[in-house]
Amino acid sequence: MWHVKDEIAPAVLLVVDFGGWFRLDSKTSNDSSSDLTIHHTQVSLLKDVIVPYTHLLPTLRISENKKRRTLLYFKGAKHRHRTGLVREKLWDLLVNEDGVIIEEGFPNATGKEQSIKGMRSSEFCLHPAGDTPTSCRLFDAIQSLCIPVIVSDSVELPFEGMVDYLEFSVFVSVSDAMKPDWLVSHLRSYSDEQKDKFRKNMAKVQQIFQYENGHPGGIGPANLDGAVNYIWKKVYQKLPIIKEAVTRERRKPSGVSVPLRCHCT
Repeated sequence: MWHVKDEIAPAVLLVVDFGGWFRLDSKTSNDSSSDLTIHHTQVSLLKDVIVPYTHLLPTLRISENKKRRTLLYFKGAKHRHRTGLVREKLWDLLVNEDGVIIEEGFPNATGKEQSIKGMRSSEFCLHPAGDTPTSCRLFDAIQSLCIPVIVSDSVELPFEGMVDYLEFSVFVSVSDAMKPDWLVSHLRSYSDEQKDKFRKNMAKVQQIFQYENGHPGGIGPANLDGAVNYIWKKVYQKLPIIKEAVTRERRKPSGVSVPLRCHCT
């Protein structure tokens, strides 16, 4: 798999996040006690584009929104790998809190119906990292007008610079989220007016995260305000940056070792 990534590295890659592009490789380190995580220049915010996961739940229009009686909702697996340790700790902290629903979920028809009901009846939807920093759950929440609560110290999101996530999401550091009673208290501090504003702003960007173009079988032009067109806009934004990186690399004097900013050729 890694040799394939080597071959495609110079391309502009479309990735849902960078979580799967890190590895442990003791052969690359002379010091067995050092951090062996290799941050490859194969993927880089400088040249690559973060794209949305495909949402699995139907879109709820702002005109269809009803009274939400649950404060915070999460449905998914408790035990994950890598960054999923935060999820396990949050689960234990929140599972018995009033107004919070934390439950195991499975990707089947029953689980889908439960998620639709849970997200549409909750003010906030929790998004801790699992096997990767993000998941389709975030985009399901947006389509359900459930305010995302993103627990992460470093997460990359689609179309940043084109979409301001602060207008409809709550960002929480891992250290704050791990404090007993802190997260629930923080979410309860938001007024109804603030939450309504979050949802109205969310409704404005729902279409940006949709791949569907409304044509039978998907055959037809891409929606101008949809995910496909926004991906192309983001690729276009990257081109001058990539050109600059290539020029800088070419003018480097022979024998000079400078950290590679990206695998741009």
